[in-house]
Amino acid sequence: MADATFHFHAELNDFLPRERRDRTFGHAMTRRTSIKDAIESLGVPHTEVDVILVDGASVGFEHLLDAGASPRVVVYPWSLTPSLAEVRHLRPRPPMPPRWVLDVHLGRLAGYLRLLGFDCHYRNDLDDPELAACAEAEGRVLLTRDRQLLQRKRITQAHFVRADAPRRQLEEVCAVFDLYDTFAPFTRCSHCNGLLAPVAKAKVAHRLEPLTRRYVERFLECDGCGRLYWHGSHMIKMRELVAELHQVRPATLSGAPPPSSR
Repeated sequence: MADATFHFHAELNDFLPRERRDRTFGHAMTRRTSIKDAIESLGVPHTEVDVILVDGASVGFEHLLDAGASPRVVVYPWSLTPSLAEVRHLRPRPPMPPRWVLDVHLGRLAGYLRLLGFDCHYRNDLDDPELAACAEAEGRVLLTRDRQLLQRKRITQAHFVRADAPRRQLEEVCAVFDLYDTFAPFTRCSHCNGLLAPVAKAKVAHRLEPLTRRYVERFLECDGCGRLYWHGSHMIKMRELVAELHQVRPATLSGAPPPSSR
């Protein structure tokens, strides 16, 4: 007989093999172990978990499972909360707007989020220890496609990005974290994450192409890398992007689940 039974709800099933999704299954235990280690040994990162029930009681990650005690474990993500009088939430919502750190696979997503005004720490040479240290030290939410990275203990707030295409990734993150009311387009540089501020045309005229110098009067300059931005065709495209994101906004957003990879 199995030493423990597990049941994972909603999008947590994305991390399980098909034969274990949306059902209760047995898991043999050979020693006393923490519930966090048991869950991650099954492939589900602790950063995706919000509520854990052991024999009907809400517990924390430090809870120990005894081999041979046959505990019944039920695990819930952000998007679903069990109907109990007392529930211990393990994945608190980040402050709004969130500050992000993204792994090396999500450069296009970082650019999108910056264009929408979000503070995104991204470099294409950051390794896993550096990403974890940044998330912890600066209170940033980690966005990643690396499941192993999410199992580092020092990472407390993170999201595993399911979608493959950058635009779909943006839609996913906006839905999961309900970002729609915090968009602030063209306040941050998409290249370096610096803040944009108005700059006099006379100060930057020598840097402009002839047609831009002739027809454009208002400019923004990045306080980090010095790049210039102005209201042209790219502003129209940004407005279209914001409108399209609002169009696909889920009807219910209190922990809306991301698009499933199944």
